[in-house]
Amino acid sequence: MVTKGRLEAFSDGVFAIVITLLAFDLKRPDVGTDASLASALWDQWPAYLAYFVGFLQIGVMWLNHHRLFQQVRAVDGVLLVLNLNLLMWVALVPFATGVVADHLRDGGQNAATAMALFSGVLLANAIRFGVGLGAYLGALGLSFVVPYAALAVHAIMALYYAFDQATVASEASAQGAPPP
Repeated sequence: MVTKGRLEAFSDGVFAIVITLLAFDLKRPDVGTDASLASALWDQWPAYLAYFVGFLQIGVMWLNHHRLFQQVRAVDGVLLVLNLNLLMWVALVPFATGVVADHLRDGGQNAATAMALFSGVLLANAIRFGVGLGAYLGALGLSFVVPYAALAVHAIMALYYAFDQATVASEASAQGAPPP
């Protein structure tokens, strides 16, 4: 049977690879003869924004995974399957993030579809944690109306959870207990 430590190590490896894959969509700009490097870099702002939000989301998923596994005492087959299911959806985040980076600037139906894909992948990840599920459902609906607002909801949710995790760790260390 797989031990808790081995399952955590495998999961950490998947999270590390997935978060690294996000950077592959950041391309070095091609500077033409009539353009400056600064303007070529600026033209890629959707990729930077998508990378930032995707990185925050995956980072928070990793923090939540770590926090959840602090509660696990033994690994069984059900936990293995559930963990693999989670990792399957986590591994889709770079793909969805890349689609957002490619189509957010277009506006219209392409931006809406890209944000719906991104929101759907994040919603599939959130189902396992429950908290915030309504916000992810709202962002999915918002994707079809105002894609930029849906991306903002995802960024706000990730920042909220990141600060929530930091607060929990700070409170635990202030009380002399190991962080969860």
